[in-house]
Amino acid sequence: MTDGIATAAAPPRGLAGPSRRLVGWAAFLAVCIVVSLTAKGLAPAAAVYPKAWVVPVRRWISAFMKWLVESADLGLFTVREATRAVAAVLAVPYDVALGLFARGLVDGPGTDAPQILPPLSWAAVVLLVAAAGTWAGGRRLGLFVGACFLYLAVFGEWQAAMTTLASIVVAVPLGVAGGLAVGLAAYRSRGFERAISPLLDLMQTVPVFAYLVPILVLFGFGPVAAILATVIYAMPPMVRITIVGLRAVPAEVLELAAMIGCTPRQTTWRVLLPTALPALMVGVNQVIMLSLNMVIIASMIGAGGLGFDVLAALRKLDIGGGVESGLAIVVLAVALDRLSQAVAVREARRTTGADGTPRRDPAIGLALAGAAAATVGALFVPALATYPEAFRLTTGPIWSDAIAWINVHFFDTLDAVKNALLLGVLIPVKRFLLELPWTVVVAVVTALGWSAGGLRLAGLVLVLTSAIAMVGLWEPAMVTLYLCGVSVAIAMLIGVPIGIAASTRPRLWRVVEAGIDTLQTLPSFVYLIPVVMLFRVGDFSAMVAVVAYAVVPAVRYTAVGLMRVDPQLLEAGVVAGCTPWQLLTKVKLRLAFPEILLGLNQTVMLALSMLVITALVGTRDLGQEVYVGLTKADVGRGVVAGLAIAFIAIVADRLIMAAAGRRNATRGGH
Repeated sequence: MTDGIATAAAPPRGLAGPSRRLVGWAAFLAVCIVVSLTAKGLAPAAAVYPKAWVVPVRRWISAFMKWLVESADLGLFTVREATRAVAAVLAVPYDVALGLFARGLVDGPGTDAPQILPPLSWAAVVLLVAAAGTWAGGRRLGLFVGACFLYLAVFGEWQAAMTTLASIVVAVPLGVAGGLAVGLAAYRSRGFERAISPLLDLMQTVPVFAYLVPILVLFGFGPVAAILATVIYAMPPMVRITIVGLRAVPAEVLELAAMIGCTPRQTTWRVLLPTALPALMVGVNQVIMLSLNMVIIASMIGAGGLGFDVLAALRKLDIGGGVESGLAIVVLAVALDRLSQAVAVREARRTTGADGTPRRDPAIGLALAGAAAATVGALFVPALATYPEAFRLTTGPIWSDAIAWINVHFFDTLDAVKNALLLGVLIPVKRFLLELPWTVVVAVVTALGWSAGGLRLAGLVLVLTSAIAMVGLWEPAMVTLYLCGVSVAIAMLIGVPIGIAASTRPRLWRVVEAGIDTLQTLPSFVYLIPVVMLFRVGDFSAMVAVVAYAVVPAVRYTAVGLMRVDPQLLEAGVVAGCTPWQLLTKVKLRLAFPEILLGLNQTVMLALSMLVITALVGTRDLGQEVYVGLTKADVGRGVVAGLAIAFIAIVADRLIMAAAGRRNATRGGH
C-alpha cells in the first residue's frame, strides 16, 4: 500500500517505454535522411562503396579451385583423381537404374552400344507402382499412383520420366542416408549440432546455381554431378527432421532400453530409429520432393530427363511442350509424394499399434503377377515394351493456342497493367534503393536487428550486410532486394486475404488447399514459360513468376494461424460485443500474427530462391551474377554471388524469426 502511494505521488520520469522507442527511431531515421541527402557531396565513400576497398574474394576462390583441380595432391593421388573416382563409383548405381527403367542393359558405353536386355516394360512399371500404392495406402491409392504413371506413358513423356526416375532412385537414398547419419551425430553431440547448423543454413539458402559450378569443375559434366548437386540440395531437411524426430522419442522408451541391457548400438537401431520412424519418413518425403524440384536445374549439367525437356522448351519458347513436360514432373512428384506419405502413415500406425498386421490385399498379388506377365510379354509384344505411338495424346497445342488467344484478345490490357506497375511501383522502388547510401542501409538493417534480437543479432546483421558491400556486389544486391521486396509485398497482399477468407469456410479451404498444393509441386522453371509468353522478358515477368511461386506460404500460414486461435477467446470477444470486423482485427489477426510472420519468412525464402531462376528472363540482380558464373564456369563469381544471396536470406530469416519470437513472448506474458 505504501509502495502504491509512493508510486502515485512520484513525479513523472519522462516518456513511457514505447514512446521513448518511437522518439529514438524518429531521431535515428532523421539522421539517416540527413546522411542520405548529404553523403554524395560530403563523403562519397559513405554513399557508394569504393572500388579500391573491394576484397577480391571472387579471385581468391577461382584461384583456389584452379589449384585444387590442377595441382592439389593427396599423396597417392590428386584431388581431381579422387573426385573423378567418386563420380565413377556413383555412376554404377545410376547406370543400373537407368538400364532398368529407361535404357536397358547395354554392352559398353555410349548411346550406340548394343542392347542386351530391354528396360522394364511401361505396363510392368505401372502395375508395380500400383501394387506399391495398394500395399502402402489401399486400393484407391494404388489406382491413383498407377494412373499417374499411366499418364506419363499416354502423353509421351515415358522415356524422359524414367530417366528422371533413375536419378531420383539414386539421389534419394544417398540424401536420406547422409541426412540420417549427420542427424544421428548431431543428436549425440550438441557441439556437433551447433557446428553444422550454419552449414545447413548455407546449404538451404545458397542458390543451387552457385554450387553447380564447383561440382561441375570437380566431378565433370554429366548425371553424376547432377545427382551430387541434388543430394546437397535435398539433404538438409532430412538432417533437421532426424534431429527433431530423435529428440521427440519419449525418455521412458530409452530408459526401458537401458533397463533391459541394450548396448548403444542396439538402442540406436532397435529402439531409437524404429520409434522415430514416422518422423523420419516425413524427411524421406521432403528429400523426394526437393530432388524432383532439382530435376530442371540438374538438367543444365547433363542430368537429362524431364528437366531437359522443360529447359529446351523454355529456350525455344515452346509453351505447349514446356507445360506438358512440366505437368509430367508434377504428376511424377504427386505420385511419389502420395506414396511416401502413405508409407509414413502406415509406419506411424504400425509403431503405435493401430495397424499391427501386414496388409494382405489380393489386388497386390494380382498386380505383381500382371507386372511379371508384362515383363515377359514385352519380349514378344512391342506394344507392351513401348507405349504405341498411335495411342499417345498431347495437350501441347491446347496450351499454345490458349496463350496465343490471350495474347490476341488481351494484349493491350496486359501491357497496360505491366506498364502501370513498372512505372508506378517497380522503377521508383528500384531507383530509391539504388540511390540510398550503402552505410545508411547497413545502419538501418543493423538497428532493426538490435531492436528485434539485441546486440548479438545486430552484430550478425552488421557483418553479413557489410560483407556484401566488401565483395563489390552492393548494386546487384539492391536490385535483388527491390525485386524480392516488391514481390513479397504483392504475394502477402494476395495471400493474406485469401487465407483470411478460407480460414472460416471449410469448403473454400479445401479448394484453396488443393490449389496451393499444386502450386507448391510445380517446378519453379514451369512458372517462367507462360509468364515469358505473356509479358516477355524483364523485371515485370520476373516479379510475376516470383509472386506466383511464393504466394503459397502467405496463404497457408495465414489460414492455419487463424484456424488455431483459441475458440474460447473468440467466444469471449463475441460476449464482449465485438463486431465481426473487430473480432478479426482486434483478436484473430493479433493472435495469429506470429504464424503470419512465419508465412512472411517462408515467402521471402521462396522469393529469393525463385529470383535465381528468373535470371533466365534478363534480370540484373545477384541471380544473374550466379547464372553468368555458371555459364562461364567462373567458380568465384558464382560462389560469391550465391553467398551474397544466402546472406540476404539469413538476415531476413533472423530478423523475422526474432520478431515472431518477441511477439510470442509478449503474447505469453499476457
